[in-house]
Amino acid sequence: MLYALVLAGGRGERLRPYTDDKPKPMVELNGKPLLWYQLSWLKKNGVTNAVILGGYRIDVIEQYFGNGHAIGLDLEYIEEKEPLGRGGAYRQGLLCLPRSAKLVVATNGDILTTQPLQPILHSHQLNPETMATIMLTPLISQYGIVSCDDSDRVISFLEKPQLPYWVNAGVYILSKGITNLMPEKGDHETSTFPELAAKGQLRGFKSEEFWKGIDTAKDIQEISNLLPSLWNQE
Repeated sequence: MLYALVLAGGRGERLRPYTDDKPKPMVELNGKPLLWYQLSWLKKNGVTNAVILGGYRIDVIEQYFGNGHAIGLDLEYIEEKEPLGRGGAYRQGLLCLPRSAKLVVATNGDILTTQPLQPILHSHQLNPETMATIMLTPLISQYGIVSCDDSDRVISFLEKPQLPYWVNAGVYILSKGITNLMPEKGDHETSTFPELAAKGQLRGFKSEEFWKGIDTAKDIQEISNLLPSLWNQE
């Protein structure tokens, strides 16, 4: 069995009014919740069991997905009684997994990607000391880029080009041994991950596959237009 932990407690303040009565991962894209696409992707890539880590309106998620069998997964739900931060939520989820779950997929519930998981799992397992592998995605400029020659004459325009940097895509492979290194409260990206990096126990996997974070109403429109060509919605 392959387990996944899915962060799904975001309030999505920038997505109001879409999130007035539901958590961010339940915002609809072409008639289905964002979380439906992510869970379908996890199933397609070999995940058998997923734990939804929520807080704000987790009841909406549970009412929609239930035990997960309709989507082909075994789903469980863990509700935060107080805000724990992303790292604290992951720690709580890891503590609830069986001992047999040696490797765990962890994701932010507000992203979509077509990246296959197997290559990331393989990369993670290449070094036994690796505690976490982060999927990385190219940094795309939010703005068009203008190039000038030495005399400041404009010579070209590039609309939102890919920059020579990589960003955290919110998809991780975690070794179960990372559990006690996660904060009880707080963000793993500012505590656990820098500590692992200093010890040489953190890897990055550079992905050129489609990736999109959903943060604004504009993002909803953009991804909704792309979904028919990216996702099998049957």
